[in-house]
Formats: sequence, C-alpha cells, structure tokens
Amino acid sequence: MYVRAVAALATVTGSAVIGVLVLPAAAQATTRHDSPVIIAHRGASAYAPENTLEAVDEADDLGFDWVENDVQRTKDGALVIIHDTTLNRTTDVEELYPDRAPWNVKDFTAAEIAKLDAGSWKGAEFAGQRVPTLHQYLRRVDHNRQKLLMEIKSPELYPGIEAQIMRELRKDGWLSRGHVKRRLVIQSFSADSVRTVHTLRPDIITGFLGTPAVAELPSYAAFTDQINPSNTTLSADYVKAVHALKGVHKKPLEVHTWTVNDAATTQRVAGYGVDGIITNAPDVVRRALRG
Repeated sequence: MYVRAVAALATVTGSAVIGVLVLPAAAQATTRHDSPVIIAHRGASAYAPENTLEAVDEADDLGFDWVENDVQRTKDGALVIIHDTTLNRTTDVEELYPDRAPWNVKDFTAAEIAKLDAGSWKGAEFAGQRVPTLHQYLRRVDHNRQKLLMEIKSPELYPGIEAQIMRELRKDGWLSRGHVKRRLVIQSFSADSVRTVHTLRPDIITGFLGTPAVAELPSYAAFTDQINPSNTTLSADYVKAVHALKGVHKKPLEVHTWTVNDAATTQRVAGYGVDGIITNAPDVVRRALRG
C-alpha cells in the first residue's frame, strides 16, 4: 500500500521517485523486531559480578534493556538474587563462616548474606558488592528502565516461593499493566513452578527452561509462552516445531536460548530463527548480529 501511495504521488506531481523508499514508523519497528532480543545473563556478567547491581548497571551502560536473574530464599524468608544454591563460589562465605559448610543459601539469614562480599571473586575493583535482595534488584532495574527475565531457581527447595515472589512484585509495582505486558517474564527449569506462576497470575508471560521433546511441546504450550533451551540442544527444526504452536496467551511460542557468548554461536542460533539470545557478553552478541 505504501509503495502504491508513493507511486501515485509521483504521478500526480510529475516527479520521479528515485532509489529510496522511506518506510513508515510501523514498518521500521517491524523490521527491527525481526532480530533476536538480547538478554544480559545475570546482568552483563562477563564484565561485572553476576547477579549484582553492578552487573545490572553494566548492562544498562552497554545499552541493553533486558537482564536475567535468579531468585532464591534465605533461612528467614527473604528473597535474594543469586544463581548457585550455595554461596561459596561467588562470595567470601567460607572466610566469614568457615564452619557452616556446605554454605547453602537456605541455611543463612538475610542479615548474614548481606555481610558477604559478592564482588571480589570477579576482581578487586568489585570488592564490596553485595548479594541483592529481590526488592533492591527490582528497584535498580526499574530505575534503569530495564526489563526483567526472572528465573525461579530450584523452587523445590523453597515451597511457596512463587506466591511470595508475586507478593514482592506487587509491592514493588511490578504487577502493573505496563510491567506485566512489556517488562517482565518469569521462567524456571521446573514445569510445576512455571505452571504455578501461570495459575497465580495468568497475565504474566512465562518461560520453561529446557528442551522438551517435540511430542511434548503441546502440553507445555498450555501454561507457558516460551521454550528456552540451551544453545547446545537447538536445531532449526526444533525452533520451527516450537514456533508452529501457540502458547498459553494464544501467540506463537517463542524460543530464547542460552548461554551464547561468541559470534559463531550467535550467528548459528540466529540462523535458526530464535526470538531471544541470553548472554554473558551482550555486546559481543550485538556485534555478531549486526555483522
């Protein structure tokens, strides 16, 4: 229609239309949307300590809207942002609490975890970074006007964590229409946990982490919007099979793959037609996509 309109204008004015067609804003937006969304895994974790506020800010500084994180629960019921179910890889817990092995997150109070240095393992310049609470994390993401892919980590260790997360999201304003529609996705490796989130808040976009068999995909489509597999398990045929189904919100199921940190893998999965790429190094992925 737009091409015909330009041609008609040329006919009426008697001028020639030479070589350039300026698309309307809607068409331009559609073109940009064709590229995979880039999601900063645990923040820009190639450059800052994972799951810290510094990693969120680094992703923002690099120009990325989407960040991914991991939510767990402390001994006294606080929600904190950390990937491993133990504290020793990314904090100095062994130095502060040497007699508390195996240093499970669920065995420490929020006050104890707040004392830990969650940055020095990455580099001396990050000394003093803390394990953020979910409340602190949400505030920072909101402050940066970023978007959140939240993973519920090991929910089998934390009965009822889905409802608790919903309460925290509501308290911090993350269940507003704008947040739910455009700025929040909740995912988990646990199908039961994803299903629970959908039951509690049917409007929230959800994702299942893993690569279900193609024959099982229709059952996942009943409670999720995304199938989010490791890039090592992907093929073009699998992505096509996912896209052939509609998710719980009656839109085509999406594929967001992880963890892609190099140009060759970026180009491979982009060639499969994935909808999103989860990466520690979002700038590397962006350059590869542009290339």
